[in-house]
Amino acid sequence: MRVFLTCLLLFCSVFAEGQSLADLERQLDSLLNKQQKSEIVAALSYGNNPAYGSKTVNLDQPIVMKAYLSPSLTWYHKSGLFAGASGYYLFDTDKKHWFEWDFTAGYDYTKNRNFITGISYTRYLFNDSTDVPATPINNELFSYFYYRKWWLHMGVSLDYGWGNYASNTARLRERVTGSDFNVIATVRHPFIFDAVLCSRDALLLQPSLSLTLGTANYYSQLAAFRYLTRSSKMKLDKMRPGKVINYEDHTGFEARAVDCTVNVSYLFNQFTLSPSFTVFKPLTGADTQLMGYFTARLSYSF
Repeated sequence: MRVFLTCLLLFCSVFAEGQSLADLERQLDSLLNKQQKSEIVAALSYGNNPAYGSKTVNLDQPIVMKAYLSPSLTWYHKSGLFAGASGYYLFDTDKKHWFEWDFTAGYDYTKNRNFITGISYTRYLFNDSTDVPATPINNELFSYFYYRKWWLHMGVSLDYGWGNYASNTARLRERVTGSDFNVIATVRHPFIFDAVLCSRDALLLQPSLSLTLGTANYYSQLAAFRYLTRSSKMKLDKMRPGKVINYEDHTGFEARAVDCTVNVSYLFNQFTLSPSFTVFKPLTGADTQLMGYFTARLSYSF
């Protein structure tokens, strides 16, 4: 294994995919030739999710970040096909802690030394939580391509989300249909170290710089756009009681944010620990100050 990883470093033939910790873990797996076999991966993730700061929905108050835990189970076939499910448990809320369930299927091609590519579809199911903003975006199609032959790896990702949301209250009957589309350009370089603490482990450290361009009509869980955002048209408390609303919100396609992410993935036997920290600067909206968030993932493959 040590000779294999050293050769990869000398010839700069390694790669890394995106901002997802699961994707980073699969990158390290491919470097160690683990994708020659099929496997099931059970994981537990920690992170922060945009939520309302008060116990009741108040769209005039700023959105805050609340911690969550996310268990997941994913099947990976040696051909590159995969399918999985995950749930999200939100802390600091009075009811409906389990606010989201995701179901994903896709394909990753990682066997060419010059590039990596893949595509996936995710279906989002949201509970009617008072803490998490309502969104019509409940479907996502995500694809990526990275050229990995140079020292700096160049990549582009396309992310399209769509769906609808229906709500019936005493004051308002509402149906929202909408979509968002984003393009992410990324440059990065991975650093690989094997036998860090023993002969059976490996470490991947990868800094990356990304520019996100696209639309931000709605709050969403899209992989390409994890930034705090909210459409002004979602201020439903200012609409007249009893009014029936059917609208589709559109904003322009423009540069949305630039971010710097440091991904780490430490593999020991069947266990992988993957922390990540992102600092980002929004390029649109009222608040363009630097912000950041942390996520971590512990997984076991069998």
